[in-house]
Amino acid sequence: MQYLIGVDIGTSGTKAVLFDVVGNTVADELIEYPLYQPKNGWAEQDPEDWWKATVDAIRSIVAKAGAKKDEVLGIGLSGQMHGLVMLDEADRVIRRSIIWCDQRTAAEASDITNLVGADKLIEITANPALTGFTAAKIMWVKKNEPENFARCKKIMLPKDYIRYRLTGEFATEVSDASGMQLLDVPGRKWSPYVCDKLGIDISLLGRVYESAEVTGKLTPAVAEMTGLSTSVVVVGGAGDQAASAVGNGIVREGIVSATIGTSGVVFAHTDTPQIDPKGRVHTLCHAVPGAWHIMGVTQGAGLSFKWLRDNFFTDVQNTAALLSQNANKVLDDICSSVPAGANSLIYLPYLMGERTPHLDSDARGVFFGLSAMHGRADMLRAVMEGVTFSLLDCMNIIRELGTSPDFVFASGGGGNSKLWRQMMADAFGVRVAQNSSREGGALGVAILAGVGAGVYESVRGAAESLIHETTSISPIAENCDKYSRVYPLYNKLYSDLKDSYKALAQL
Repeated sequence: MQYLIGVDIGTSGTKAVLFDVVGNTVADELIEYPLYQPKNGWAEQDPEDWWKATVDAIRSIVAKAGAKKDEVLGIGLSGQMHGLVMLDEADRVIRRSIIWCDQRTAAEASDITNLVGADKLIEITANPALTGFTAAKIMWVKKNEPENFARCKKIMLPKDYIRYRLTGEFATEVSDASGMQLLDVPGRKWSPYVCDKLGIDISLLGRVYESAEVTGKLTPAVAEMTGLSTSVVVVGGAGDQAASAVGNGIVREGIVSATIGTSGVVFAHTDTPQIDPKGRVHTLCHAVPGAWHIMGVTQGAGLSFKWLRDNFFTDVQNTAALLSQNANKVLDDICSSVPAGANSLIYLPYLMGERTPHLDSDARGVFFGLSAMHGRADMLRAVMEGVTFSLLDCMNIIRELGTSPDFVFASGGGGNSKLWRQMMADAFGVRVAQNSSREGGALGVAILAGVGAGVYESVRGAAESLIHETTSISPIAENCDKYSRVYPLYNKLYSDLKDSYKALAQL
């Protein structure tokens, strides 16, 4: 047998999956670790936790499968994007990593815009300055912890720190590096111009590879720790969204994915860099060599559903547990009793502010039109529809940039809901499908590892061979008409409330 390993360094834990070369999951392991929040709005993790979890998870899956060390050919790394890892001259971690969801850097994002220029920044990095991106975190350390910045000799992303520990190679790859705001995204290389304007020595950044390129092999010490061979190649890998896209078959133009996890993501492959001059969506390098992707991100997708479920439907969850039923499936059934449009109740899913299309950290959730006739089921339907409209916001900008999908692949926890897939089909006006992939990012980077190891000829060819459509839902004309009348009002509500959000934030 021959195997490939996909490792996903996530926020809640690291997952390692062992695949055979036809894409079947052979063994998997998830190891969790803590998130530190020393102040309100801050979010940090210890890179050593990621490293220990990675080694333990790889060792576990190899043992579970009884795989011989020379049967594992390659490892692909996926990971949470935008996190800042800083090493000193002795390769020691200087401070805990400031991760993607940290919100301390609003002032630094503004500084970046002023230093580089708003238009120039979008031209080079394809995105406006964002608090979540790595450059703002570097600038925060530079301003607030100058002693740590002075000690810094290497700057890495989370998965690239794991690469360094696995192989000793100081490197990154284009998809994850695109989220640092230091990369020339159209050119797929570091930007000396941006680094110079921000006062960041470009030598602090690792070599940039394409995602399927081999970046190194396991060191003898790591091979012994994991039960693998020093011949195992480690490829560039990908940031979590690009990895999931490969693992879901989003490897050519005309296919778009809509993911409902805690956040919501609409992801489109593009063969040329399509940049939104208004900065409403992100344009990043794709893990497919020579390709890019457009990505709209909403903050409160599955989070909105979970918030309503955990605060208003605990009785349903408890009953479902007693009857060994899936609580979310029961909630789908409850929601199905309410017609499209939720009896004129509209929900704005801005529990954590918003990114696409508004870039407004002050925005907050709203139920609009609530009356005495409405019950929990109406609120549930309104939440699911509001999230769907937020994804439609993303989809419409992607269409505006010239990418129109033939159909949409639904993924994430929300993508398992048949009702939510129907809502997306009705709102998007296109067919919504599911595919055979269940491991997402881990499978995506395992495919990249297979290309690097010579198992597959290309990322696109491997993904199209291994990933197949399994179910499909078509739009319902009556619902399409209803949503076409509700959606403009949904959009107008943000404009009407924008100033009020800012006033609320000052209270």
